[in-house]
Amino acid sequence: MAKLSAIIPTGNELHNIEGVIKSVSFADEIIVVDSFSNDGTFEIAKQLATKVIRRKYEYSASQKNWAIPQANYEWILLVDADERVTSELENEIKLLMQNPPNDIAAYWIGRNNHFMGQKVNFSGWKNDSVIRLFKRDLCAYEDRLVHSEILVNGKIGKLKNKFYHNTYVTFDKYIEKMNRYATWQSIDYDKKTGQLTPYHFILKPFWGFFKHYILQSGFRDGVVGLAIGYIQGYVILIRYIKLWLLRKNRL
Repeated sequence: MAKLSAIIPTGNELHNIEGVIKSVSFADEIIVVDSFSNDGTFEIAKQLATKVIRRKYEYSASQKNWAIPQANYEWILLVDADERVTSELENEIKLLMQNPPNDIAAYWIGRNNHFMGQKVNFSGWKNDSVIRLFKRDLCAYEDRLVHSEILVNGKIGKLKNKFYHNTYVTFDKYIEKMNRYATWQSIDYDKKTGQLTPYHFILKPFWGFFKHYILQSGFRDGVVGLAIGYIQGYVILIRYIKLWLLRKNRL
């Protein structure tokens, strides 16, 4: 049976740390990578995890790429603090680790997303999947500030069961997070965006809302879907405003 290392990146996740560690308790080692939390996350992690290591946070891909080589075992399950491995997903991973195929280097895992206290069934989040189970030496995150995905040297499979994912704490904190993402995106987009025009400030934000709320049936999620649609449009607008500020050295 192949052994499994679970890696959990954290930063002020006191409300999540115990739950996420318990959800990966079946792993052979649990590594928490903490970005100098000051809310008690580090202290709880020290009690529950196999190993806790600390590093100043730069951006997600950098933090995860630094953490991956710290694992002792070839197979890694990387779980964000706001995610949980369900019992069904746990059983599937344990069964897979009994005899993992040699020709697959990583697996997509779907996510059941919850937002504002409600499961999101549409709004563009229905088929959300992430590569989180993978071989340590064959995978690494692409060097992007936001929404970096794992680059895999080999074939990719997909698991049947999903993470439980609840990224929402309060509405204000979520907006704060989206503003932070927009800042990082403005830096990423500077490399591939030409001259800024009304297309970036008007049409693209409107399309972001229209796509999530209308085309991807966000209206079927009620107020939650409406909020997701508006937030998607808002983030696009703020991204390009911040890019405009960045280019004028005002960010």
